[in-house]
Amino acid sequence: MAYDLPSLNALRAFEATARHLSFKEAARELYVTPGAVSQQVKALEEAMGLMLVRRLTRAIELTEAGHTLLATLRDSFQRISETVESLVERDTTGPLTISVLPSLAAKWLVPRLGRFQARHPDIDVRISASNQFTDFAREDVDLGIRHGLGEYPGLRSDLLLPGELLAVCSPALLKGPLPLKSPRDLRHHTLLHADPRVEWSMWLKTHGVEGVNAGRGPRFSDDGLMLRAAIEGQGVAISSRALVADDLAAGRLVRPFALNLSERFAYFLVCPEATVDRPKIVAFREWILAEARTELTEEGQAGQAPPPASGKQHVL
Repeated sequence: MAYDLPSLNALRAFEATARHLSFKEAARELYVTPGAVSQQVKALEEAMGLMLVRRLTRAIELTEAGHTLLATLRDSFQRISETVESLVERDTTGPLTISVLPSLAAKWLVPRLGRFQARHPDIDVRISASNQFTDFAREDVDLGIRHGLGEYPGLRSDLLLPGELLAVCSPALLKGPLPLKSPRDLRHHTLLHADPRVEWSMWLKTHGVEGVNAGRGPRFSDDGLMLRAAIEGQGVAISSRALVADDLAAGRLVRPFALNLSERFAYFLVCPEATVDRPKIVAFREWILAEARTELTEEGQAGQAPPPASGKQHVL
């Protein structure tokens, strides 16, 4: 049968009294009056039906029951204190777990992560690459980066990278026997797709390109795999600027056309409202948003093939 425990305040008052063998010293530690401590100990004795201390003229001493209870309380309070301290330390300077889409993790976040570690060597980052939405209430995750509209009830949502789609291919493909000078030339090339999206259909329709079958070509479960195929010269891909930025800068990919397609979906940094002010979360949020802003201010034209006289950008 479950036993109704005495109040925590009464137990705490007894533990301090028993440790100091003084109501006065216990009161000083607990920031209350000696009379209040004495009343708490008396209430505890009445609740247990046991005498815990003997009140002498100028001192107090513990009974056998008092000694037994003190030993248990001292150990219990110490364990509670250590657990609380450990949890607080973990939330402030311990590991930082981030759930992020595999493609963005591999193509954008991981290559930049060293700069955060150099600035915050005391924070160990753990990357959890997943296509699933994070359940912050059930999973040990501090932050998430997701592709969507940024509307996540109960979560703080910061725009990280806007949605902008680019057509890209290997530089070798431009030097091949088949021309790729205008979007209509795509009919001679393999189109690469990342399921389950239909970016090629939207891109072609938005730019008024006819005569190209948007549904043909191999499909990949991840943007990273699709872009790997593009780098190997297996076809032309369409993907987010964030995912192709490093490959464009390194010359592994080029843009055959200066045609952009902006979409409502973008990359957002999210975390529960209740944890937004934790130091390690603040540190990562400030760093990653600054990192993204720096890139957005750059022209981002490295690796681009010579564009037509006037490039166009459309919004989806």
